Amino acid sequence: MTVLFPPDLREAAVAAAAPLHLGTVAELVGLHLEVRGLPDTAVGDLLEVRTSTGPLLAEVAALRPGSAICLPLGTTTGVRAGDRVRATGGPLRIRVGEALLGRVLDGLGRPVDGGPVLAGLDTVSTELATPDALSRPRIVEPLGTGVRALDSLVPLGRGQRIGIMAGPGVGKSSLLSMIARGTDAAVNVIALVGERGREVREFIDGDLGPEGLARSVVVVATSDAPAVERLRAAFTATRIAEWFRDGGRDVVLMMDSLTRVAMAQREIGLSAGEPPATRGYPPSVFGLLPRLLERAGTSAAGSITGIYTVLVEGDDLQDPIGDTARSILDGHVVLSRDLATSGHFPAIDVLESISRVHRSVTTPGQQQDAGRLRRMLAAHRSVRELVEIGAYVAGADADADAALARLPLIEDFLRQSMDDITPRAEAWDRLATVVAS
Repeated sequence: MTVLFPPDLREAAVAAAAPLHLGTVAELVGLHLEVRGLPDTAVGDLLEVRTSTGPLLAEVAALRPGSAICLPLGTTTGVRAGDRVRATGGPLRIRVGEALLGRVLDGLGRPVDGGPVLAGLDTVSTELATPDALSRPRIVEPLGTGVRALDSLVPLGRGQRIGIMAGPGVGKSSLLSMIARGTDAAVNVIALVGERGREVREFIDGDLGPEGLARSVVVVATSDAPAVERLRAAFTATRIAEWFRDGGRDVVLMMDSLTRVAMAQREIGLSAGEPPATRGYPPSVFGLLPRLLERAGTSAAGSITGIYTVLVEGDDLQDPIGDTARSILDGHVVLSRDLATSGHFPAIDVLESISRVHRSVTTPGQQQDAGRLRRMLAAHRSVRELVEIGAYVAGADADADAALARLPLIEDFLRQSMDDITPRAEAWDRLATVVAS
């Protein structure tokens, strides 16, 4: 007679029957935890340090002859030289499944919202091979975001990856919350990496709301979390999005922010002994970004539309992370501090923003209307100072004249309150009215 055991019970039995490999803590300096006595350990494996204050997980970041350099996933208070270390037998594994919808997880995939225990779900590694380039269908279907300026002037396609680039306090998180509530994708996976603890509750309860949370999975690693957990949060969220995509869903993966993921990798790389390079970022950072970003996109089953915020230093779009992200992503949205301080929300600088798939997801008529408005905005920008001092002569530039005549309509179209979610078709109809007035 064959007896079938539940998956959780089978995993527990296998783990209990596995041979126990123990090492010891040799040294701890900052984030640099050296472990000896585990020769079969590989980079990326999880180890469990048995400290006087309880177990501490650590991830292997580098190897030396006879020792492993690890990064702790928690506070190191209570760690002593000679503490025993157990090999878990592999890298970080998380649970994935439909039950994740509406839940809030930490960077390691554990619930932090006080909800029921995650049971009966699939257990997978956070690492997954990037789909082969030739196996990816072309991006041809538009994705509505509910934001008029995006849907018409920087249109997104299902499976596209785009960056929202701005300095601090310009409205990146607020724009993400609008997209989360207004998108027509089936599932949202939201990674809040390096955020202030105060803002997490505000984002979930105020910006996202119960309706948005019901079809979302939120992964949180606040600024006080260990660097490894902040880094793992990005891969945990991406792996959850991949599970829904492989099940045939259209997923929107939102990550706030990609810069703080890079900063976490900088801490890890420097602690592991890497030499600093551009602005203190070690080479591993610039290898990490494409490995993370390329996992989003289309597949034969579904799609992941990746929306990543990029916190540029001093509003300088040429900073190393911003420049690298633009070279990998399929477009970028630039938020302007001047627009934000003038009360213009969302503070999207249309002329500096671009979608590299806009021709594939719009009709010729839509492209004509969007191009007409862009020309008017560009002409108005070139003559704005002349208009302000009264030196502009009407008739000198037809596009500038058209922009000045329609300026109230244009500004009303580009401004949008956070509670105003505009369907994509309505956005295009309003744009056609503006350019034809």
